[in-house]
Amino acid sequence: MRELVYYIAATLDGFIARQDGSFDDFPWDEAFIDALKASYPETLPAPMRPGSNREQNLRFDAVLMGRATYEVGVKEGLTSPYPTLDQYVVSRSMSESPDPAVTLIRSDVAERVGELKAETGKAIWICGGSQLATTLFLAGLVDRVVLKSAPVFFGAGIPLFRDQVEGVSLRKETHRSFDSGYSITEFLVEQ
Repeated sequence: MRELVYYIAATLDGFIARQDGSFDDFPWDEAFIDALKASYPETLPAPMRPGSNREQNLRFDAVLMGRATYEVGVKEGLTSPYPTLDQYVVSRSMSESPDPAVTLIRSDVAERVGELKAETGKAIWICGGSQLATTLFLAGLVDRVVLKSAPVFFGAGIPLFRDQVEGVSLRKETHRSFDSGYSITEFLVEQ
């Protein structure tokens, strides 16, 4: 069974973006970006990716995005932001995918993600957003959290989760910190 991983960046006060969906205020750190390129290359959008074929994917071969997360790239002209991954957008409001490389999931999200997990392959990445992550946590489908903590406070914005996620214990597996204050921590979900 494939792992479902919530791999996400958040501020120290728990926000994944500003209220308008922007995340430009996350500080830039070259050493941190280099670490992401080395350890999670397939999670970098196409313009930043240091390679362009599926064989170079280290951890993931599929990505799940909520509509708002997906639209961040669309606004920049990226209708297929992760071309080396099977790309899925979860949305009740979209009627069709704007790109043939992106599959739209409009209903029965937990059931469809359960089916994806049952397939063979590498892990599935939950790229965002917080409502999607909440839905999948509450369905008991998330296996791992990779939290990229940014050394900044937003005070308000889009939280890691839209609703209360209770009864979920995490066990730290790895932690790496950077001089800039960034850190990457991997947790195994124990439900």
